[in-house]
Amino acid sequence: MNAVIVAVLLMIVLSIFRVHVVIAMVTGAIVGGITAGFSLDETLTLFGNGLGANAGVALSYAMLGAFAVGISFTGLPNLIVKKAVSIVGEEGETQTRKLSKVLLLLGILLISIFSQNVIPIHIAFIPILIPPLIKVFNALLIDRRAVATIMTFGLKAPYILLPFGFGFMFHEIIEANMGESGMVIELSMIPRALAIPVLGMVIGLLISVFVSYRKGRTYKTVALGEADQKEEDYSYNLPSVIVGISSIIAVLILQYITKSMIFSAFVGLGILYIYFVYFHFKRNFQMSQSETLMTNGMKMMAFIGFVMIAAGGFAEVIRGTGHVESLVTTVAELLGDNKGLAALMMLLVGLLITMGIGSSFSTIPIIAVIFVPLAEAIGFSTLATIALIGTAGALGDAGSPASDSTLGPTAGLNADGQHHHIWDTCIPTFLHLNVPLIIFGWIAVMIL
Repeated sequence: MNAVIVAVLLMIVLSIFRVHVVIAMVTGAIVGGITAGFSLDETLTLFGNGLGANAGVALSYAMLGAFAVGISFTGLPNLIVKKAVSIVGEEGETQTRKLSKVLLLLGILLISIFSQNVIPIHIAFIPILIPPLIKVFNALLIDRRAVATIMTFGLKAPYILLPFGFGFMFHEIIEANMGESGMVIELSMIPRALAIPVLGMVIGLLISVFVSYRKGRTYKTVALGEADQKEEDYSYNLPSVIVGISSIIAVLILQYITKSMIFSAFVGLGILYIYFVYFHFKRNFQMSQSETLMTNGMKMMAFIGFVMIAAGGFAEVIRGTGHVESLVTTVAELLGDNKGLAALMMLLVGLLITMGIGSSFSTIPIIAVIFVPLAEAIGFSTLATIALIGTAGALGDAGSPASDSTLGPTAGLNADGQHHHIWDTCIPTFLHLNVPLIIFGWIAVMIL
């Protein structure tokens, strides 16, 4: 039995049955390692060696979570909520409310797309933007599963199609690994090959927003960080709003310049702390209150941090088994010259690998070594091979419990504890983004 299949499927099944995803990953890694012939000690050593891979990411998210809740103290989110609610009203599905929902969701989509290409900060915007908007989502009766699908689409589709920001990195990885495997291509060919698969994601996104999650969904409205936080603690004035906006701009600019979420969030927190000290001297504010807010923010993002750390160990065990290569080789041997079946099976292999590793960027080097010569032997064109490798690599980023494209949206939408990672993010994004990507990716491979 292939250890990769055992580990990934076990992790997914346990997660679906609401076993905490960290426990599911540890269990899958242990069973996968033992299936590959490792002893328990060897498996745990591999898992431990991989834990440090994502430790920096985990700390980054904790800092951003603290910053996001710190922003709430300035009153800026409260101002946004009051303005939004005053426009849409408290109750009723009026035309104004419908228009407001569309504009809000469109704005989130554009920001998500820009985070990959225009201002490549990836998911750094989520803990800053989304938690303050939760009250607005509740007032508009927005189903957060639609928001999760929108954000995951915005985090994923742009780097697949557009050669800017993270997209340029993804395309470079495809070009380099295909070249090393014996098929030289030009970067300009990649968007042409991947346009059809991304079209499938667009259709899936539209279905999620206008069909699957069109109806309203009711959530309880609670304060971020603490359910019993007093509303007056979030009062705002002109100086506090200016401080809040300034700190957000500083974080975004520094994230772009330094490429460090830790440092940019640290500076943002520094700006807020200066304001807190001023507030302390002027209005007898207790600094212990700001410490409580920071701690609550770190708790809000602790989930994603632990999952990312566990994902590093899980991926290390999967790679250490050596069964990824054997899985790809076995599939290649079984396919023969059936183009349709070959394309489908190779896409599913890419899906399985990325679901386990949680990174499309890491999947490309693994599959390109086998897929390039196999595609040439079967008779696929160069464009079809690019579509095959690009789609197979991208598959699984949406829907994977270990991917930051799903963990990021969950961390923001679950700020009040009412959004489940598997059932409200992973499964909706898998159904509406991965399934169309498989279908349209297969079509692209067959017609190009």
